[in-house]
Amino acid sequence: MLDKYFQLTQKQTSIRTEFVAGLTTFLTMAYVIFVNPNVLSKTGMDENALIAVTCIVTALATIIVGIFGKAPIAMAPGMGLNAFFAYTLVLNDKVRWETALGVVFLSGLLFLLLTLLGLRKRLVEAIPQGLISAISVGIGLFITFIGLVNLGVVVKNEATIVSAGRLTPTVLIGLCGLLVMVFLEMKKVKGALLVGIISATILAVIFGYIQKPQGLVSFHLNISDIAFHLDIWGALKWSLFGSIFSLMFMNMFDGIGTLVACCHEAKMVDEQNKIKGLDRLLAIDAVAAMTGAVLGTSTTTAYIESAAGIEQGGRTGLTAIVTGLLFLVTLMFVPIVRIVPGYATAPALIMVGLFMMKEVKKIDFTNIEEAFPAFIIMVMIALSYSISTGLAFGFIGFTLIKLVSGKTKDIKPAMWIIAILSLLFLTLDQLAAIIVHLKNTM
Repeated sequence: MLDKYFQLTQKQTSIRTEFVAGLTTFLTMAYVIFVNPNVLSKTGMDENALIAVTCIVTALATIIVGIFGKAPIAMAPGMGLNAFFAYTLVLNDKVRWETALGVVFLSGLLFLLLTLLGLRKRLVEAIPQGLISAISVGIGLFITFIGLVNLGVVVKNEATIVSAGRLTPTVLIGLCGLLVMVFLEMKKVKGALLVGIISATILAVIFGYIQKPQGLVSFHLNISDIAFHLDIWGALKWSLFGSIFSLMFMNMFDGIGTLVACCHEAKMVDEQNKIKGLDRLLAIDAVAAMTGAVLGTSTTTAYIESAAGIEQGGRTGLTAIVTGLLFLVTLMFVPIVRIVPGYATAPALIMVGLFMMKEVKKIDFTNIEEAFPAFIIMVMIALSYSISTGLAFGFIGFTLIKLVSGKTKDIKPAMWIIAILSLLFLTLDQLAAIIVHLKNTM
């Protein structure tokens, strides 16, 4: 039954491979269980409720992706998106967290409308192949950097921005896990990343760098303090329209970048190199954002950590279902999952970055019209610490190059829309000041 529904044989995978892939994705992104509540609790939201909601929303969205989208993609509250929610909307703009949830809901609704109109799919399919490959490489560099930071190999430096960290015991444990992953990958062993994570965790336990969990099981699942508290009417203010559009742009670019990269990695493309079932995935992404807002969390979106499971052989929705079910199970075993340290999962991100770098060979660096915007995407995703910002710069660069070279016919109609949205995304917070400046100069 599972073989027939998910076409396991046709896609050259198996239940075991899909399970290992789902477990790998789960362990790689399990940090969201702790990081998301920590960020959002700064707004005054109850942290215990946030932990439960984070698990529930992630599980529901990911399982739905697996069943209906049939893709090995996991969805969860986005890290950059939750920072925008907490630090920009609530703490900086002094918006109540209930109203901020309304903003998230409306941005998701707008997102859904664009999807139903078919605009999002056209936006994705308007992106040239060279830029698609650049997205994969850029995200690979980005998550490699995150992995190096989480491991402690790269640290903040006031003089040089970043520098190499000290070889502390925890860094060495993480590097041992990385070495295990590399060795097993050389031997073509399936589940190499998972084995590396477990190996590093076991070493941390042996040398006493992991604290004993405060109990094995927790049944504190009360989410009433934040669920169904969103204030949609309060969000329907002209002053908040900019925030609604900003969240939509961020989610759109992050979602597009992640879906394009992961779906191509999972070989979910047809003969025309178009992503299969993209409409369903985009609709699920939008509905997940709205559902998350109703239950009490910031924008939910596709997670690039899904690439970890894909690299372990995940090719179908069964991978996503396994990941989602593990998040449900985590509701009871949060104390145990908590002992897996960040420096044990960090090597998996580094390895995924390595795997995604292979897309660089598909970029024609002899053609400056393709090479320059592709280069900008790769560099800006990594150095701006933002997938959406990197994409925006690259799309604008591509359009401008074609425009000044007189090759406007190479720009698909949807690409013009992407360039305009990219420009709005980069300038929206300064738009009022720009208008005032233009008025004063006229």
